[in-house]
Amino acid sequence: MTLPVKELLNLSGKVAVVTGAAMGIGKAIATRLAEAGASVIIADINRETAQETAKELINAGYKAAAVQSDASKIEDAEKTMRQAVDVFGNVDILVNNAGIYPFTPAIDMTEAIWDKTIDINLKGTMFFCQAAARVMKGGGHGGKIINIASIDAFRPTGNVAHYDASKGGVVMLTKALAKEWAPLGILVNAVAPGSIATPGTSASITGLSDEKKAALTKAFLEKIPLGRMGEPDDIARIVLFLASPAADYMVGAVIIADGGYLVN
Repeated sequence: MTLPVKELLNLSGKVAVVTGAAMGIGKAIATRLAEAGASVIIADINRETAQETAKELINAGYKAAAVQSDASKIEDAEKTMRQAVDVFGNVDILVNNAGIYPFTPAIDMTEAIWDKTIDINLKGTMFFCQAAARVMKGGGHGGKIINIASIDAFRPTGNVAHYDASKGGVVMLTKALAKEWAPLGILVNAVAPGSIATPGTSASITGLSDEKKAALTKAFLEKIPLGRMGEPDDIARIVLFLASPAADYMVGAVIIADGGYLVN
């Protein structure tokens, strides 16, 4: 079916669940999906911040609701989808954005840091995908799943081996699920951001001195042909595309959004 341009990004009547949506990239994604007409579930481990974000969207005239949700817990994946169905009647779109990025040299890696990173970034992605797909399959309508990966899935930046492993897993998980679920009309794709200026990015290097932080930022910027860090909305606009009818023939794709870092 050929749609007019004005309808290609129209998500009216759709229900979207966005994990880690209280702030940063997740908030930007939730906002763009809401602007396009979707009813959005703000799923985040931080209940108060999630409620504040949902309230902002509601006050702006959009449909949103907050759900406290821990991305590392399988039971929370199922709970989040049930609540989406209870509040808005369906799940059409899932964006797995929740993730952590603790700066830790491999030589100092602890089992606790490794397990927490994998549990949130990879295990959580898998079981939120599964929970959403079950709703989509049960409703017989298909849907869109967008996983947030990272350029670290393709080139390690250093001192985040656990994060790199988790995001490499997200890329292959995206492709594996895409192959299995495309016949059901469930289209699974991913976005691999480069360095994005968010509160989470800043928090990941809190243990470093200001001098070291400045040096790391300068060194990274020198490798980005575009000459700037990414903004949350740079990623949100790509997610909007993948969630929309404009991307109805994309299956198992990974869109890199890094200002040119990987081609440098």
